[in-house]
Amino acid sequence: MKEIAIIGSTASGKTALSIELANKTNSIILSLDSLCVYKEIDIVSAKPTLEERGNIVHFGIDEVYPNEEFDVIKFIELYKKSKEYAIQNNKNLIIVGGTGFYLKALIDGLSQGIESKIKLDISSLEAYDLLYSLDKEYMQRIEKNDKYRIEKAYAIYKETNLTPSEYFEKNPKIGIAKDLKIFEILWEKEELKKRIALRTNIMLNSGLIDEIIYLEKKYTRAPNCMSSIGIIETLEYLDGKISKKELEEKICLNTTKLAKRQNTFNKGQFLNKTSNIIENLNSDIIKYFSL
Repeated sequence: MKEIAIIGSTASGKTALSIELANKTNSIILSLDSLCVYKEIDIVSAKPTLEERGNIVHFGIDEVYPNEEFDVIKFIELYKKSKEYAIQNNKNLIIVGGTGFYLKALIDGLSQGIESKIKLDISSLEAYDLLYSLDKEYMQRIEKNDKYRIEKAYAIYKETNLTPSEYFEKNPKIGIAKDLKIFEILWEKEELKKRIALRTNIMLNSGLIDEIIYLEKKYTRAPNCMSSIGIIETLEYLDGKISKKELEEKICLNTTKLAKRQNTFNKGQFLNKTSNIIENLNSDIIKYFSL
């Protein structure tokens, strides 16, 4: 059994490539996407449709409802489950998606030791600013609206009186997929922007606004996933704060910023990887599976 990861920024063509390769290499797929994991979040997550998935077994898609928790620990359990399935069914495993933090945890592991869940006793932003002043190196890797990871970092600080960096130094991580072969899709900046614009337009024409109206009505705005790109801007539009044209522009802009962050993360965190344009990467992966 061989296992690989395909990474790259949002809208880089990872999903289509993974399905094409899975068909050619007798593989199953584990989605590495923090939004595809939710049921009923279909258009805004750009998850592959049932038709697109075909006969390929997928893990990590439609696993929980938007008001249920999903985190990196649950993702690691999902990885174990998908790997076990692959081994039992004599399949290869392709991990694909843009949530680099999950992949990093899979390879490097998570530090153990903080079991209790200390809730924030100050605002998420205040906690972020406090931790940033104490541990800039660690906190600059976390988005200011990532309440889950801020809460985890704050819990470490409150429970151990150590900054996250100090804590992780004292509690080394143990990875479970250390030898995972990583392939990265590369795009020219301007070409990627065009792909993002096209995908955003397709989403809007496919019923994005109706999907967000439905999600808000059923789940409210409280779940973490409701602050994702594509959802947050649509809620602004529904509140009458921006026009439909501005909605499309804002989603494109924020998605482009996300792509930049993803590329920076991938460049800094995954040093031992094969990077190539999508056409060449296809043959690189086929070659690796045939070794």
